[in-house]
Amino acid sequence: MDGNLQQLTLFYDGTCPLCQAEILFLSSWNQDKLLRFVDIHSNQYDPEKVGVTCEQALAAMYGQYADGSLIHGAAVFPEAYRRANLRFLAWLCSRKSLQPFLRFSYQVFAKNRHAISGVIGPIALRLVQKK
Repeated sequence: MDGNLQQLTLFYDGTCPLCQAEILFLSSWNQDKLLRFVDIHSNQYDPEKVGVTCEQALAAMYGQYADGSLIHGAAVFPEAYRRANLRFLAWLCSRKSLQPFLRFSYQVFAKNRHAISGVIGPIALRLVQKK
């Protein structure tokens, strides 16, 4: 693990079962406590402090480094996986050749997450909870 990594707070949609599954998955790998998780529907989420409206946060996954800088969309995932010490996933999601596909796929998912999550979210949640 890179000792120079800043803590990263992930802002997620707690009403989305697939989003919940991803957060549970990351939580189980968060031994170094380099990840924090904030449901944008909770009172822990302050859009003014973060600088991201609820609408923006619902449109894309956002992360905020300890220094206050923000990242969003597909760029969040390699950073989250790096902090969870999931090296292969971090490497895979950071490949330059895959970036157009990952960005496009994430945009499609973000716009349709509740429909997609309604189908595969419960299965993903059960798999993660069995761990």
